[in-house]
Amino acid sequence: MSRVPDEPAVTADDPGSDPARTARSLRGLIGRHAVDVRPVAIPAYRRLLIGQGTSFIGSMLTQVAVPVQVYAISHSSLYVGYVGLAGLIPIVLFGLYGGAIADAVDRRKLYLWSACGTWAVTLVLLAQTIAHLDNVALILALVAVQSATFATASSARGAIIPRIVDAELVPAANTLYFTVGSVGMVVGPLIAGVLVSLPHGFAYAYGIDALSFTAALFAALRLPPIPPDRTVQRRPGMRDVAVGLRFIASRPVLFMSFLVDIVAMSLAMPKALFPAVADERFHGTVGPLYAAIAIGSVLAGLSSGWIGRVRRQGRALVFAIIGWGAAVALSGLAHQLWLVVALLVVAGAADLVSAVYRQTILQTYAPDEMRGRMQGVFIAVVAGGPRLGDVRAGATAAATTPEFSWVAGGLACMVVVVVAGYLVRPFWRYDAAAVEALDAAEPSGG
Repeated sequence: MSRVPDEPAVTADDPGSDPARTARSLRGLIGRHAVDVRPVAIPAYRRLLIGQGTSFIGSMLTQVAVPVQVYAISHSSLYVGYVGLAGLIPIVLFGLYGGAIADAVDRRKLYLWSACGTWAVTLVLLAQTIAHLDNVALILALVAVQSATFATASSARGAIIPRIVDAELVPAANTLYFTVGSVGMVVGPLIAGVLVSLPHGFAYAYGIDALSFTAALFAALRLPPIPPDRTVQRRPGMRDVAVGLRFIASRPVLFMSFLVDIVAMSLAMPKALFPAVADERFHGTVGPLYAAIAIGSVLAGLSSGWIGRVRRQGRALVFAIIGWGAAVALSGLAHQLWLVVALLVVAGAADLVSAVYRQTILQTYAPDEMRGRMQGVFIAVVAGGPRLGDVRAGATAAATTPEFSWVAGGLACMVVVVVAGYLVRPFWRYDAAAVEALDAAEPSGG
């Protein structure tokens, strides 16, 4: 008697055989790539994240309003570049010294008082606008003071995160922090782009910034005390700054993490060119240009679950910055607003990835008694680099054209980072999983 052939066997590997299995696989895929929100369960971190995220929207209004106001008064990209120069020196000095202070005093108190200083300067910016002073020198002086208070607050805040979050959650905490900041960098410039086009728009921008900053002050008040390590407690001084710099110089991994960021921001940051390019090509529409990089950072942050699983963080950082430089260079060649924005979105995504790896390498590589100083250098580089880039972009545009300045900066960034990444082999081979062994083998330098 003939036998009826068996039906094809249903295997467990066939996703179509089990809808529930397919759904679980899809959820697993999304879970592996979605942003890791576990640090939000920590109350202190949650308050810090919400407060800083809210205030960051307002601070972006000021960051857009200041260069646009300077351009409206002077009609010069070079003067817009001077805004970056005015903030550069205070950020470097107070970032370094503020980091030394953060290693010697209660970091919560330092963060609170320096944040109050930033808030006060915003109120003065509002007052000078209402008074119609139209004085570029005064605006530059206020930028300098605000940069000093911002650098000190940021040094303290960056050193706080590893104290309130478990070590394995530091990459996720940094990703969330940068993503929330990027949301502010999207929303803030879009609002600012509308406000600065209105009568009294600069005053509205500064006023909203001052109001929203109260959220950051409240978050600082609710943080727990974060005193220094009692075993190394001391009066801060320039010697501590020098020790921190020597610590970085003796560690190729840390040194390169700072170097590649300086290269990326000083050579390829095009923001100083936005007012002139918007005026020449896009009928003054500047808001989308300022928001585009941050939109890319938000999109990258929302799909960042994979970032914490990368072990070769130095290599990943090099690739991210190469992507940043390439996208910036291409965006400078585009003459359609949508295409410029799209390419800057790609640049912003690469920037988010590089920022998370830079901060994570720094926070996990350095011991706690050095973290304030490391964060001080980090702020000096991260915040000072774009200001140096503003000066570079504005000066190059004044000598050539905005388009040449924009494109050449992106290309130069790519070349320098490729060469540096190839030459500094310890950074290229850096394995995050081996960081504890590296720390055990090397003295802290504190």
